[in-house]
Amino acid sequence: MFFQLLEDDYSFPDPSLAEADGLLAIGGDLSVDRLLSAYSNGIFPWFSEGDPILWYAPHERYVIYPDKIKVSKSMKKILSANTFEITVDKAFEDVIINCANTPRKDQDGTWITNDMQQAYTNLHQQGYAHSVEVWLDGTLVGGLYGLKMNRVFCGESMFSHVSNASKAALIYLSKLNIDLIDCQLPNDHLISLGAEMIDMDKYLDILRKD
Repeated sequence: MFFQLLEDDYSFPDPSLAEADGLLAIGGDLSVDRLLSAYSNGIFPWFSEGDPILWYAPHERYVIYPDKIKVSKSMKKILSANTFEITVDKAFEDVIINCANTPRKDQDGTWITNDMQQAYTNLHQQGYAHSVEVWLDGTLVGGLYGLKMNRVFCGESMFSHVSNASKAALIYLSKLNIDLIDCQLPNDHLISLGAEMIDMDKYLDILRKD
């Protein structure tokens, strides 16, 4: 079953009550307080332009443990050659715009709507959302963004305009002060880097550690 959120109540139902596809609730808003309440309980928004806000809490999550990330020999050579310059929180808004606008295979349009972009920019301005930027000869060619909750980085999206740029961003992220990268849902790119499935209870245990 899923629930209708109240406008003046930022609390969420128990994530274990989500439907099989992870849908837990509908409605509410994208305010900083509501988003922080959601992410602290393993919940995230995911919806298309023109649809109501949908909140998901998948019963299983794809995650990457930083110490288990897979780095190929060719990728190690690229990183050791310092092919890219990598920064953190230098161009958050540019990263989220690129994530929204980069075409994706088998995906019509983007779920990173203007309202979503503004919501995560607000989170960034208050120190909760962060970006990793990948530069080549001074040009932004890749990156990712998400929220840091305790010692978990809740990844939202990434983009790459040249080969290996988003991989470089994720590998760089894995070396920062975190215990887990939450990938939310699987794709071949993340699985190749070592993403694995854990259940929601295990995920919440890690998320709630200070």
